[in-house]
Amino acid sequence: MSSTSVDTVQTRPSGQNPAQSKHRWWALAVISLAQLMVVLDATIVNIALPSAQKALDFDNNGRQWVVTAYSLAFGSLLLLGGRLADLFGRRTTFIIGVAGFAAASAVGGAANGLTMLVIARAVQGLFAALLAPSALSLLTTTFTDPKERAKAFGVFGALSGSGAAIGLVLGGMLTEYLNWRWTLYVNDVLAAPALIGAILLIRQSVPAKRPQLDIPGVVLVSGGLFSIVYGFANAETHGWGNWMTWGFLTTGAALLLAFFVWQTRAKNPVLPLRLLADRDRAASLSALLISNAGMFGVFLFLTYYLQSTLGYSPVKSGVAFLPLVGTLMVMSQSATRWLVPRLGPKVAVPFGTLLAASGLVWLTRLGMHSGYAAHVLPPMLLLGAGLGLVTPTAMSYATLGVRADDQGVASAAVSTTQQVGGAISTALLNTLAASAVADYVKGHLTDPLVQEKAALHSYSVVYWWSAGFFAVALIVTVLMFRRRRRASAPTEDSRATAAPEADTVGQTNPAATLSSAGADDSGWADAAAVRGRIRD
Repeated sequence: MSSTSVDTVQTRPSGQNPAQSKHRWWALAVISLAQLMVVLDATIVNIALPSAQKALDFDNNGRQWVVTAYSLAFGSLLLLGGRLADLFGRRTTFIIGVAGFAAASAVGGAANGLTMLVIARAVQGLFAALLAPSALSLLTTTFTDPKERAKAFGVFGALSGSGAAIGLVLGGMLTEYLNWRWTLYVNDVLAAPALIGAILLIRQSVPAKRPQLDIPGVVLVSGGLFSIVYGFANAETHGWGNWMTWGFLTTGAALLLAFFVWQTRAKNPVLPLRLLADRDRAASLSALLISNAGMFGVFLFLTYYLQSTLGYSPVKSGVAFLPLVGTLMVMSQSATRWLVPRLGPKVAVPFGTLLAASGLVWLTRLGMHSGYAAHVLPPMLLLGAGLGLVTPTAMSYATLGVRADDQGVASAAVSTTQQVGGAISTALLNTLAASAVADYVKGHLTDPLVQEKAALHSYSVVYWWSAGFFAVALIVTVLMFRRRRRASAPTEDSRATAAPEADTVGQTNPAATLSSAGADDSGWADAAAVRGRIRD
């Protein structure tokens, strides 16, 4: 076994491999760097779009396709990407994902027209769908000790939660001091060390039990997710009354319903329904879906407020988000290392949604001349603290105790909920904002500042709706997460389910790890037993 391995094809009955111990934290840096590339692209290119539009001379419909091409490919192919990681090995798909994403970014940065840029963005989304679940599943199989898992997910969750804000900061700086092309080239700068690190630090792993690819399931789920994401994107540009909007949304819902029916019958399902039978995992996925729906709208419309209402430059508005990012990162570590082990997710996640909702309600009080320190910063800090509690905790519990041959698709389910939540948010909140502006203008035609006040009113409407998303997440997570209780000794079913099938770090006894997670990381020993009774 290589001394630089962090993802091996062997399990150890107990103890820890010293050679692996000194390298797995470097592996965390590699995995996190690759994840940062994916989450940055949710916002970094958006900041550069006005400059790109002017340089390449395309209209607003073209601008929308630069965004939509990425989200369509990414959102619709995530579950397939996760299953491919389980099938061919996570190191392989991780390296291919990083290399492909970097190559597509280079092509996009060198684009000489709209068509080339849109194709590059679509290819970016394709490789992101392979990279994101591979990264999360590598993290899950690398860090099985509860305390180390808490630290690792604190770092990974902080990057995932703050990536959109980091994208705003970096996008503003690159656009202002270099040019818009560097919002794409920056991925190549990040990819180089990630690719080298993956080759040196992560060893190939192939599960002893390779899942077969469920082709009908892949077609149904990819088509369903494509239709859902496209339907919301179409609503943003053509309105909710457009026939294509409802046509795609209806088609997507029908395909996803057919997909879940098929998964109950498929011999090798893309998404084994046993993954959703665990209440804590279902609660975590729900929290990620709903909180991402609330989060993305905030970053977008708060940026509008800072730039259009307060007159901030792109760089200054990006820097204004740094306290939120810092708070989120600090809270992520505090939550995973201290709060969640003591309080459990049933307390920590709902409390995080409450903090975020409170910050959003506070933002509704912003005026045309509000000061940053007194009026913008405090609700930002509340929002950062809330996201720091919710994101890493939910990501950790969404992947806790998953079988080795399901790690890729379980990780893909996490990324899918985040992506779909963002798509819902962008379409719905943009529509609500436009409607709020129109209604305000109709009632205040004589006001000389009607446009400025209408925009401010629309931001307030968006903040209220975003707060509503987090309020729904609070209710859902309170009801769905199980109460914390002392873990009992693992049953035979839980051992069979929890034990990784020759695709995990040779550090700890897998069954003991899950049991320890139940006692020390606020998990529950009976969760594995429940999963063990669910037929594959």
